[in-house]
Amino acid sequence: MKGVLLVNLGSPDSPTPKDVKPYLDEFLMDKYVIDVPYLLRALLVRGIILRKRPEESAHAYSKIWWEEGSPLVVLSERMQKKVQPLVNVPVSLAMRYGSMTIEKGLQELSDKGVTDVMLFPLYPQYAMASTLTILVKAEEIRKKKFPNMKFTDVPAFYNKPDYIKNLADSIQKHLVGFDYDHLLFSYHGIPERHIRKTDVTKSHCKIDGSCCNTPSPAHEFCYRHQCYETTKQVIKLLGLPEDKYSLTFQSRLAGDKWLEPYTDVEIDNMPSKGIKKLAVVTPAFVSDCLETLEEIAMRAKEDFEANGGEEFLAVPCLNDDDEWCETVSNWINDWAK
Repeated sequence: MKGVLLVNLGSPDSPTPKDVKPYLDEFLMDKYVIDVPYLLRALLVRGIILRKRPEESAHAYSKIWWEEGSPLVVLSERMQKKVQPLVNVPVSLAMRYGSMTIEKGLQELSDKGVTDVMLFPLYPQYAMASTLTILVKAEEIRKKKFPNMKFTDVPAFYNKPDYIKNLADSIQKHLVGFDYDHLLFSYHGIPERHIRKTDVTKSHCKIDGSCCNTPSPAHEFCYRHQCYETTKQVIKLLGLPEDKYSLTFQSRLAGDKWLEPYTDVEIDNMPSKGIKKLAVVTPAFVSDCLETLEEIAMRAKEDFEANGGEEFLAVPCLNDDDEWCETVSNWINDWAK
């Protein structure tokens, strides 16, 4: 029997330091997120980051928290509930981090008799710290708890025509009535070394401005290429000229060289370049979360206006958009035949 496990990032159980700390510990101690030797990672995370970060993050979460709970979890649940009636196989939801574990999601499917699982990371672009860690964790759990299960992994869907159309349609819909000067595509940042680590050719990815445009097997796992390709294809559908949009990377941590240009730096400089009305879309996420609702819709907006910007629009993620849920259900139905 077939079934589907949708997997998103995750969330603390509440916006309090007590719940945020174990969540951050699980997240930051993941070797695919901070990819340094264990002892160094433990020293960095538990000796430095977790001394201050839980309170800061809890404050940020408290600003976006909904009555129903974490926006990312609530929106993911809404999506799952819309997809389920459109398909003929069970669809469960799990998170890579937090209490909605992948093991619970697989157990839920197993209890329904599922032995053949479509493992669906809810990330359009492939990255070590998102897609890969989900696939590795799920396989570890399968071997230990569900040895008779078979997985079919859903690859990155950054360039699938129906996803691109959903994204372009959603952006266009939310831009109605907003006379913007510029549309910014802000993707979650990752360290440059992650790009090189996932380069299957071990030589193609030089992050020099040309490698992402030169065809290569490396592109199957190259986050940077996939971000640029998503943007290029959406722009084509929207029909925007080159001077009307740009691409940046957000949420970097100090200490390492991360993908550039940086979202916060670019947004701060835009008003001085004559960009007074800015719209920002965040296509690295399918569900709104801390990085979209607090970092972009609140902090980036405040910074933009403090630097002379006049109007700022944070375009929502696809969330439980009907067209997007239909696309996901079509992919599931094609697989389940």
